[in-house]
Amino acid sequence: MGLKDDLERYREVGEERRQDLAEFIQYGDLGQSRGDEVKIPIKIVNLPEFAYDQRDKGGVGQGEGAEEGDPVGQPQPQPGDGEEGEDGEPGEEGGEHEYYEMDPEEFAQELDEQLGLDLDPKGKKVIEEKEGDFTDITRSGPSSTLDFERLFKKGLKRKLAMDFDEEYIREALKVDGWGPATVFEWAREQNIPVSKAWIEDAYDDLPTDEKSTWRSIEQMEAEVEKVDTSTRIRREGVDQIPFRREDERYRYPEVVEEREKNVVVVNIRDVSGSMRQKKRELVERTFTPLDWYLQGKYDNAEFVYIAHDADAWEVDREEFFGIRSGGGTRISSAYEVAAEVLEEEYPWSEWNRYVFAAGDSENSSNDTEERVIPMMEEIPANLHAYVETQPSGNAINATHAEEVERNFRDSDNVAVAYVTSPEDVVDAIYEILSTEESE
Repeated sequence: MGLKDDLERYREVGEERRQDLAEFIQYGDLGQSRGDEVKIPIKIVNLPEFAYDQRDKGGVGQGEGAEEGDPVGQPQPQPGDGEEGEDGEPGEEGGEHEYYEMDPEEFAQELDEQLGLDLDPKGKKVIEEKEGDFTDITRSGPSSTLDFERLFKKGLKRKLAMDFDEEYIREALKVDGWGPATVFEWAREQNIPVSKAWIEDAYDDLPTDEKSTWRSIEQMEAEVEKVDTSTRIRREGVDQIPFRREDERYRYPEVVEEREKNVVVVNIRDVSGSMRQKKRELVERTFTPLDWYLQGKYDNAEFVYIAHDADAWEVDREEFFGIRSGGGTRISSAYEVAAEVLEEEYPWSEWNRYVFAAGDSENSSNDTEERVIPMMEEIPANLHAYVETQPSGNAINATHAEEVERNFRDSDNVAVAYVTSPEDVVDAIYEILSTEESE
């Protein structure tokens, strides 16, 4: 049976795959995966192997010196085969393993089946399509939807652009020696929007004895007041608006798609001096599958990563899952950063929010009761969760998780889980996700 055959068999056996998925979450090398791709090593599969009769104390067909359990068909090690030294040293080059890849959506489906959950995907469908405000515009439509206000404004704007003081122009035509051509050039210099045809008609209508009323244009300008358009409209009103067909616009309603909200996940981890390697590993082993799971459930999942000791700061994903420890502890500092980020970038009306925190439950005096719990109550979220990672399980001053659990025991959007070893990780994930399911 070849490796490809084994892989195909593995993909077809759902129950075995789900069991191996849980095994991978607990013990697998999570670092082989990225934020958008889950890589599970095939070596987790229990491939078929030969079993020998333990009653037969003879060899296994390899010749003299072979021992039971030695690989078949390979020469036996001889003295001096290894590195210098008594027993040799283990090699430094890793073996090659095949992987099968999941996208986060497939991972979420598998984990749902593994945990017996059935959480509906969110942000993946249109809830409702409806007609919104009449904000969209087209050039044609029924007369009942004609945007008359827009048409009137267009016409009025054109009226103002074309308007001029007719009496003022007629007075210019009365300047001695001036004719239509001279008045037209003068009007252009004055930025008066009058046509040459209008001037010629007005000149023809003037009595002959009035065509020399003014000795010069300067005298006319000094004696005659020019009335601006706005003053004239207020005084006389508007008798005609020049509407044009190309100005017509018809309103129709915008189609509004209401979609389910997308998700932002705030991951908070304690990086204080008490967070030794085993504690850090348990944090990462819990947070990583939750990241993949929520990416699989939402069209648009965004993640905020916050690290804290006595102070807190935002980090990127790579740094979050590889950060080392040092400093004191003040958990509330992380919630202060989270509250600020959520308020500025992820309003509750538009985003599903998850706030996940993890650490060893060791916190500065009174910080949990006086600061953290009130802030958890003030930050709206689908789910708040705290995961205590205490390999010993009996640290005297590790009280944060217990205080949170006691305060929110009647709440349906706060989960607390305890992880003392990799075997607890799947149960912790179930505790968190089943709390979300119960909403």
